[in-house]
Amino acid sequence: MKPLQGKVAVVAGATRGSGRGIAVALGEAGATVYCTGRSARGSLSDMNRAETIEETADRVTAGGGTGIPVRVDHTVEEEVKALFERVRREQSGRLDILVNDVWGGDPLSEWNTSFWEHSLDNGLLMQRRAVHSHMITSYYGAPLMIERRQGLIIEITDGTDYRYRGNLYYSLAKISVIHLAQAMAAELKPYNVTALALTPGFLRSEAMLDHFGVTEDNWREAGQIDPHFLMSETPAYIGRAVAALASDPEVALKSGQALSTWALSDEYGFTDRDGSRPHWGNYAAEQGF
Repeated sequence: MKPLQGKVAVVAGATRGSGRGIAVALGEAGATVYCTGRSARGSLSDMNRAETIEETADRVTAGGGTGIPVRVDHTVEEEVKALFERVRREQSGRLDILVNDVWGGDPLSEWNTSFWEHSLDNGLLMQRRAVHSHMITSYYGAPLMIERRQGLIIEITDGTDYRYRGNLYYSLAKISVIHLAQAMAAELKPYNVTALALTPGFLRSEAMLDHFGVTEDNWREAGQIDPHFLMSETPAYIGRAVAALASDPEVALKSGQALSTWALSDEYGFTDRDGSRPHWGNYAAEQGF
């Protein structure tokens, strides 16, 4: 038996990056994973990237789980409601794991720009995509867990604290979901449902590889452009962190906390795809970040 055999998960924002890594890792652990997002075959989102939820679902199934792609815009309440009605119908009301990884804020972030000079429309849209979508998703997903008095909700973010992250709107989005996890944990505690936040380190996502003009085979060459990239981690790392949390019978002890891939690697012993264990926390401390 795989550790998550028989478990049902929804990964919101599973098209690429952390979401794809998480969905695949849950599949490798045996879970049934609903892979949601806006980019589907024949209908890509305004991110204008080639990755699709169907590709992610195929990887989940190839890894040993069951991948189910569902096109959902998580800022549209009716679509989110329909998603969880489908999960309830197809899985007899079972939902064990909900991961909120919807983001879509990269093209909206105007770095090195003061908030009063930044596009207000872009700043507000970032909150809609990266915070409101998480709230809507948990609103409809949590009741399935409450009914069965078990479940795990994970908010994917950037960082583990409330410090400024270089852009007001970006900071607000990333910090808000940390507090969402903390507040949900308090309200869900009587129902034995756990909520927590989780951050990767420097994520070597598909978009980041494209940004540096490298592939996963020669990614270290990008270290000549940005030396920090040599401490980056693949989406598989955060995926294995989520799988480890979901497999931990004592995960409720972490409810309300903001966790990191590197600290969980220390605790659970999982590695990145190449067998390494990137530790962004130690590296950041050494660099004085």
